[in-house]
Amino acid sequence: MSQDALVIFTPSGKRGRFPVGTPVLTAARQLGVDLDSVCGGRGICSKCQVTPSVGEFPKHGVTVEPDALSDWNAVEQRYKDKRGLIDGRRLGCQATVQSDIVIDVPPESQVHRQVVRKRAEVRDITLNTAVRLQYIEVEEPDMHHPSGDLERIKTALHDQAGIDRVEIDVSLLPSLQPILRKGKWTITVALHKDHDSEVSQIIRVWPGYYEGSIYGLAVDLGSTTIAAHLCDLKTGEVVASSGIMNPQIRFGEDLMSRVSYAMMNEGGDQEMTKAVREGMRALFDQIAGEANIEKDLILDATFVCNPVMHHLFLGIDPYELGQAPFALALNTSLSLKASDLELGLHQGARVYILPCIAGHVGADAAAVALSESPNTSEDLVLLVDVGTNAEIILGDKSRVLACSSPTGPAFEGAQISSGQRAAPGAIERVEIDPVTKEPRFRVIGSEKWSNEEGFDRDIATTGITGICGSGIIEAIAEMRLAGVLDASGLIGSAEQTGSARCIPDGRTNSYLLWDGSADDGPIITVTNPDIRAIQMAKAALYSGARLLMDKFEVDTVDRIVLAGAFGAHISSKHAMVLGMIPDCPLENVTSAGNAAGTGARIALLNIEARTDIEKTVGEIEKIETAVEPRFQEHFVNASAMPNSADPFPILNSIVDLPDVSFNAGGGEEAGGRRRRRRRG
Repeated sequence: MSQDALVIFTPSGKRGRFPVGTPVLTAARQLGVDLDSVCGGRGICSKCQVTPSVGEFPKHGVTVEPDALSDWNAVEQRYKDKRGLIDGRRLGCQATVQSDIVIDVPPESQVHRQVVRKRAEVRDITLNTAVRLQYIEVEEPDMHHPSGDLERIKTALHDQAGIDRVEIDVSLLPSLQPILRKGKWTITVALHKDHDSEVSQIIRVWPGYYEGSIYGLAVDLGSTTIAAHLCDLKTGEVVASSGIMNPQIRFGEDLMSRVSYAMMNEGGDQEMTKAVREGMRALFDQIAGEANIEKDLILDATFVCNPVMHHLFLGIDPYELGQAPFALALNTSLSLKASDLELGLHQGARVYILPCIAGHVGADAAAVALSESPNTSEDLVLLVDVGTNAEIILGDKSRVLACSSPTGPAFEGAQISSGQRAAPGAIERVEIDPVTKEPRFRVIGSEKWSNEEGFDRDIATTGITGICGSGIIEAIAEMRLAGVLDASGLIGSAEQTGSARCIPDGRTNSYLLWDGSADDGPIITVTNPDIRAIQMAKAALYSGARLLMDKFEVDTVDRIVLAGAFGAHISSKHAMVLGMIPDCPLENVTSAGNAAGTGARIALLNIEARTDIEKTVGEIEKIETAVEPRFQEHFVNASAMPNSADPFPILNSIVDLPDVSFNAGGGEEAGGRRRRRRRG
């Protein structure tokens, strides 16, 4: 029988026999156990902490004696005195196996540890980053055995960390020798190894043992906003989040306006590329300042964006995306140096750009698919990333379809008479009494409704400035529920509705939501052009979803997930009243927040997810709405609120939609529901 000791690691359950005197870290490495170490087993980094167990373990068939590991040594004592070590913990590089032992690897010592979500939209992620730190001791040069410093660094990485096939970013070569000598022949290197590469690239070097963190950025480059999450690559924690308006807005609020600008202005595409990269640099300065870190500690970044933003970010003219067949220059993922994109990060920093799905379904939709995993869903789920260009995914584990619909910027407050971006002072929630037709509302910056005590005090500094996207959605849906707006989108007159808030506005009527003129404030109304803009946007969104349902040969879906910053704030009931989304139990309509940003974060923190999304994108069936004959039919039907053809039985069981019509003078008369007839 073998005299070697049995070593069992938990929670992995991996086991093997090793000679007495084998370091725990060595046993873990040979078994492929997930035990971290940066310093190469020198007792410096403390990443390899383990907890040995003592006693009877019938499950494993072993009895562990108290002396199953070597005695506590001076290195461990020194570390505990200086930095503290939890009682019962040992350093895996110092403790050696003496007899059969069960060893637990705590979560914080695992390389691929779980990052626990702290917000609802961020799921648990297995930490497996492209960039890792490694401390090494390098042999000094010897005249009798001449070799270059880089060659001896590669040898040290092979001998001390088992890392083969190493290259170095050429930009680091001028500083390599001074750093190596400053560290007295010890250095910490940042190694980048992507999911599809066998080569580890040295992308940054520190003298001696570097104890600090390194960081990565997960960036959602949208047509309206650019949002970024700064993550600690050693812990997976989001240390700062920030966003700015996309500076390309000055060239056009919607994507096709920007494509047109590039077509009509020589060098227009380069102007927009320059603008978005300048915006990126400003955002990265801002987020590093908020986190109080040096920007050159950001060594990796992932980007998601729609196809037009993708091309303009990369410096590609989006001309082909503006006309059929909407051909992408490329739809595969890209791994680049940050310096290639002029991002102002460390010279060795790397960038991964997720793959696009189709000509109008971009890497942001791919990131939503990565975050929400429709391809593994047992039920049929509809994912809608609501933005200037709605990207829609429908699928389950049998198949996944995707398309896009040009909703325009109306959902974000643009093209609305009193519309504005979501900011303090903007109306974001609306309720209208169905009897009195009187409104109440909430504004960003206050938790109180406008008819509650303390509201005026809450908004004293911001005032009431306009209405944002979620506010206009709720206002129009509430007008429909209160009977001041008919299914076709017409607002009734004061006589027809019985409300003085319905005021003449040219040849139509508007609904007065707020009159601040007495205090030199704005008059906020909902006009018929406002309603038309929302009708066109919601009809485009619904038609895209309905088209995918046709392909699945279904009339209903099991779940709906609203993604995007706007999707996170709209009411599912009000969205359904307008007919933005298909009929569905309200409890099955949820928000995923910025799911595209979440997907970018997953790809940043776990490189295996990059392989997953590349495979998934290849399997998604792309539907081009522009060439589908039924899209226009669905669009016309979806212009009504909620819809002129689809029945919406679930919605009708929840709310009572007044049967009114204000077309050509028709409508309620003194509270009745009969329509007036025209006289011949």
